[in-house]
Amino acid sequence: MVHMIRPIMTKRFFLRQPSEPASATDALVVRDLVDTLDAHRATCVGMAANMIGERKRIIAVVDADGSILVMLNPKLVQGSGPYHTEEGCLSLAGTRETKRYERIIVSYDDELMRSCEGRFAGRVAQAIQHEIDHCNGIVI
Repeated sequence: MVHMIRPIMTKRFFLRQPSEPASATDALVVRDLVDTLDAHRATCVGMAANMIGERKRIIAVVDADGSILVMLNPKLVQGSGPYHTEEGCLSLAGTRETKRYERIIVSYDDELMRSCEGRFAGRVAQAIQHEIDHCNGIVI
């Protein structure tokens, strides 16, 4: 399989546009997103498809065990333990303040378009929230 590491999108106009729903036909976007995140693992723990120039609701995050978890059409169902933090983004210089939840429940589709629900906490929960913001056109 050909690995495709894509350039990181830095155009704010593009990043501020909400993404379109993802489908089973987006398998190549998923593969490129995973390959690009894996290539940037030293400085990045999550990535949304719009960061590689694709306006699709697809995110990938480095899970607690070090594997890459892919979510299509992720939605934050519930959050608890709100806190304020600063985050950086591979698409933007510097850091910005934001509010996150310590523990979250997320509904999403897996790569086979099966409905899933996951519970996440800590760093992984923070990364998922950041990437869902990207899907919604919110630039932190």
